[in-house]
Amino acid sequence: MMRAQTPRAAEDAVGGRPIQVTSDAYVSSDTCRACHPSEYASWRASYHRTMTQVATIDAVRADFDHVLVSDVPGNPIELEKRGSEFWATLNDPDAPGSTGTPSRVQRQIVMTTGSHQQQAYWYRTGHSRVLGQLPAMYLIGEQRWIPRPAAFMRPPGDGVFSETGRWNGVCINCHATHGKWMFDGAVPSNLSDARSAETTVAEFGIACEACHGPASEHVRANRSPLRRYVHHVAGELDASIIQPQHLIPARTSEVCGQCHGVWNYSQRGDERRVNIAGFLFRPGDDLRKTRFVVQPAVDHSSPTITELLSRDPGLVRDSFWSDGMIRVSGREYNGLIDSPCFKDAPDAKKISCSSCHTMHKTGDDPRSLETWADTHQVSAGMNTNSACLQCHDKVRSNLTAHTRHGATSTGSSCYNCHMPYTTYGLLRALRSHQISSPTVRASVETGRPNACNLCHLDKTLSWTSEHLADWYGTPTVLLNHDEETVAASLLWLLKGDAGQRAITAWSMGWKPAQEASGSGWMPPFLIGLLDDPYDAVRFVAYKSLRSLPATKAFTYNFMAPHDRRLTDVGQALTMWQEHRQAADPQLTPALLYDEAGNLNAELLNRLASQRDDRRVSLRE
Repeated sequence: MMRAQTPRAAEDAVGGRPIQVTSDAYVSSDTCRACHPSEYASWRASYHRTMTQVATIDAVRADFDHVLVSDVPGNPIELEKRGSEFWATLNDPDAPGSTGTPSRVQRQIVMTTGSHQQQAYWYRTGHSRVLGQLPAMYLIGEQRWIPRPAAFMRPPGDGVFSETGRWNGVCINCHATHGKWMFDGAVPSNLSDARSAETTVAEFGIACEACHGPASEHVRANRSPLRRYVHHVAGELDASIIQPQHLIPARTSEVCGQCHGVWNYSQRGDERRVNIAGFLFRPGDDLRKTRFVVQPAVDHSSPTITELLSRDPGLVRDSFWSDGMIRVSGREYNGLIDSPCFKDAPDAKKISCSSCHTMHKTGDDPRSLETWADTHQVSAGMNTNSACLQCHDKVRSNLTAHTRHGATSTGSSCYNCHMPYTTYGLLRALRSHQISSPTVRASVETGRPNACNLCHLDKTLSWTSEHLADWYGTPTVLLNHDEETVAASLLWLLKGDAGQRAITAWSMGWKPAQEASGSGWMPPFLIGLLDDPYDAVRFVAYKSLRSLPATKAFTYNFMAPHDRRLTDVGQALTMWQEHRQAADPQLTPALLYDEAGNLNAELLNRLASQRDDRRVSLRE
């Protein structure tokens, strides 16, 4: 039976936002601190803890001190601090459509999401605990505000829309521990219509019990010093709590997969139960018994996926490449389960998330807590080939014979070849977590850039195909004239969809790729993206452009109006022309340069005219 919900003392009188309560055997991370101080400290330093926070002075990363956010088209936002409170004056995103002057409202910011790359802000709506989201995001590294849609890969013209109710019914699922939506009555089909919700969580952020399960029995059992001593001396596992590292690898990874995966409810109507009781999954359970894990490479025609796609046609298209490989950030579990090191290995030897990552920094790790957290909680030494060589020991004795690159070359990094940057999210490319080997066939058939051409940006698909066939016997594929003669990176940049353009533009700012490919030829192609219709593509291109010597001093606002952006394109081209070296031997026909070092404008324009303008709306 579900236990009555008891608010914590500090939350008891809070209104206007979700609250943290003690219920269903959850007792909060505060209870863990006394007995597990080291684990508590490393968790507290992690970005899991700060995934959702109450909007305090310590938590809010943006400047609210009389700031005007004017980049939001037609909707300037006035920000201010009132003592320890944060307030915003904005056009009401939930006001009925009107031809008159938009109604301005003042809203108190009460919660935040994110604290590493970006931060979103949630305000009281005045409708019980239902939250609205500020239509602007704060980029922490750039220290600037941008419109919320610009922070994601969204089609141009999507505009600013209401996010009211979204935290209560969507974000809560992975950005808090044991969340209960608690909408009044039926879950609204359109969350922005929500007018009442008594939303609760066991804890904001990803806390101890998200990974170890409810801890009340563990706390009760370990009140006895004798029991604790006996377990310690005997080295026995404590059955009163889940230790993910002691589960079989599949169960260990499912603890992560409950959030880091693409999933849906196991059957229609589950929303009603989740609304009241939260999700059934507990660490140690079989994840697939409580939800449907979307795995297109396996379930591409199953009745469940067919039914889901009838309700949500973009579910697969907006998250996966056409062959089923995950395309978006935050869904690493989907990459793992399609990797041969997982699916083809016996249960006891499957790779798991904890093969490379750790939720707590270990005592032998010399890094600071901050560095450990900033590097994705990769375990000590696992950011090198040691991660792979712990299983693939045969390669260790002669690594270069396998990689065909120098021992110290980035081409001899297992990650760069087998986990390349082919997923996208948070305005950057990220490593795929589906371990695979590069093939030109996959690039031709799916459009997904391959590892070789993401590093050797100056080479063609034909060049890559020949080397893979020669070195590894990889089957070749029939290529058209452009694929044989034009650098693959330029085909993706000029002809690709918005996601391909963003990944390729990011790679042009990646130091290993610049060293392998040279960079003097890159500026005009990145400059051409400064007027791309997608906000995210312009942002990524500008960051890479600033990493190049010829254009490092160039300043540009990726949210400026179209006319201004065209002026900036001209200024950037002039800057490049003043610094370029026409005799540069890197300026080859494959990079659309003639023998005199001039761009082949006719070919460039032809390729650009074939750009894939199909809608791209990635579910990051």
